[in-house]
Amino acid sequence: MGKDARPEAADVVIAGGGLAGLSLALALKDGLGPDAVITVYDPGFGKPLTGDRRCSAIAAGARRLLTVLGVWDEVAPEAQPMKTMVVTDSRTRDVARPVFLTFDGDVEPGEPFAYMVPNAVLQQALTDAAGRAGIDMRAAPVSDFATDRSGVTVTGGDGAVLRASLLVACDGSKSRLRSLAGITSTSWAYGQSAITFTVEHERPHLGEAVEHFLPPGPFATLPLPGNRASIVWTERTEDAKRYAELPDYRFQEELEQRFGHKLGWVKLETKPQVYPLGFAMARSFIGERFALVGDAAHLIHPIAGQGLNMGLRDVAALAEAVTDAARVGLDFASPQVLERYQRWRRFDTLAMGVATDTLNKLFSNQSDALRIIRDVGLGLVDRMPKLKGLFIRDAAGLTGAVPKLLRGQAL
Repeated sequence: MGKDARPEAADVVIAGGGLAGLSLALALKDGLGPDAVITVYDPGFGKPLTGDRRCSAIAAGARRLLTVLGVWDEVAPEAQPMKTMVVTDSRTRDVARPVFLTFDGDVEPGEPFAYMVPNAVLQQALTDAAGRAGIDMRAAPVSDFATDRSGVTVTGGDGAVLRASLLVACDGSKSRLRSLAGITSTSWAYGQSAITFTVEHERPHLGEAVEHFLPPGPFATLPLPGNRASIVWTERTEDAKRYAELPDYRFQEELEQRFGHKLGWVKLETKPQVYPLGFAMARSFIGERFALVGDAAHLIHPIAGQGLNMGLRDVAALAEAVTDAARVGLDFASPQVLERYQRWRRFDTLAMGVATDTLNKLFSNQSDALRIIRDVGLGLVDRMPKLKGLFIRDAAGLTGAVPKLLRGQAL
């Protein structure tokens, strides 16, 4: 761009076109109106989506958000409702696997508390919807930005310079924009990694998910359409790498020990992928005309399957705060508006981070004393239907001050 050329105009620039970034783009386009210019930068645009073979649990609130955004109908054929969640606690070679806690039932009549969805399917549906909505998608990163009281100047990796009211970082747990904004974070590694893959099995799962707690970490069996399941197998990082590199027959033996025989034979459908696990929490979710959303703001242990759902709750809260301000003629990127977003999300996120961290420490160990305590605790919870119902609604994102999108209401 020449020295005298004016920057391109945009209302909001989003760095990161993943699941959270595109959901936010669609929500803002809907809330701010068809004339709003929403630009999303991501170097992954236009590349095949087959690399990420993971699946995610989509809680009821997040499913409502995706319905309002017009993408759930495309996702639904590949989505498996989770009708029951069973929690067991044993060692790998234990013959008996007593069930200590069972969650079943709907958050509302006919509405399951969660669904399992392949990430690539959801990413494609969001990408297609963004194209139909006129979202400006650019296959490049955000290179730099500078903020002032009246706006933010964003320099894209494509050489373009844009002038916008708000910049949102949805660029992941190692967010470059968070660093450029001078926002620090508290973080640590768990020394654990998740081995993820998909299996086929002999008998129907009937929509039942199983969280089998083992000393190195949880082994989760999550139902997919057909006689298939997504596996999230947590191990110490050094062991996870070793297991993933085993010959197929040896990996199969280790899998069968943990999977059990309830669903008959089991075999690999996809190759295992290994992802290191850690915790991170940004010291602030906002800056001057700047906001963090999703993994750029927080990263938690997957023990409760809440990672993506927390990001979509960020989306719902930020989109509502921005839209409400814009509709009454206020500067929607003012400190007051962004502080509303931060108040809405930071305490809930910190509470979930602490809860998942505590659960991981409580269950991922060899202590017999802790095992007795936690199993008694799980058994007590299992006998308290009202408390279980509260847990289900909280996991579904339907407790506290619930944003409109999570209630299934349009902005």
